[in-house]
Amino acid sequence: MERTLTLVLASQSPRRKELLSLAGFPFETVSADIDETFDPRLTPEENVMQISIRKAEASLELVREHEATVILAADTTVVLDGKPLGKPVDSADAFEMLTSLQGRSHEVLTGYTVMHGDKTVTGCVKTIVELEPIPADEISRYIDTMRPFDKAGSYGIQDPLFACFVRGIEGCYYNVVGLPVSKVCAALKPFFTSRPE
Repeated sequence: MERTLTLVLASQSPRRKELLSLAGFPFETVSADIDETFDPRLTPEENVMQISIRKAEASLELVREHEATVILAADTTVVLDGKPLGKPVDSADAFEMLTSLQGRSHEVLTGYTVMHGDKTVTGCVKTIVELEPIPADEISRYIDTMRPFDKAGSYGIQDPLFACFVRGIEGCYYNVVGLPVSKVCAALKPFFTSRPE
């Protein structure tokens, strides 16, 4: 007998919802509040994976039918010279982050976790993004217009105004937006008996 599983995305991010929709899997969403503070004893890669696991575990507690639910959770951060840049606290913080990123390369890391029953699949995807030099007035205009306070590193690569400053990308573009779609699809497919159309 074919089992019917429900996929639950542990996020209310409109970007992650849109990206998961690209994969063709029907899904529901929940969101659990957890502490997303990085552990300084762990690498940035280990931190984003651990946070994604904690998000998945906390979100699983919010669903009724644990055995029929597959949870997908993710956490994304920007890393410059080995230092993680989280979400900015205000405009000044965003300005400082974008100033440090402009004219050079940085890494975008997304840790993801797929959890069902006693099976957990977790991983980390890295994309390298290189930005053009950005004049201070353009940084201020971007912050004032797009208000990227919910985005790691203070930017959304998909945002209007920002595309002009992306010199190059090495790796998965969708990972920078917030979900490495190909890796997530590969992790999800074993849990479902039929592939998405």
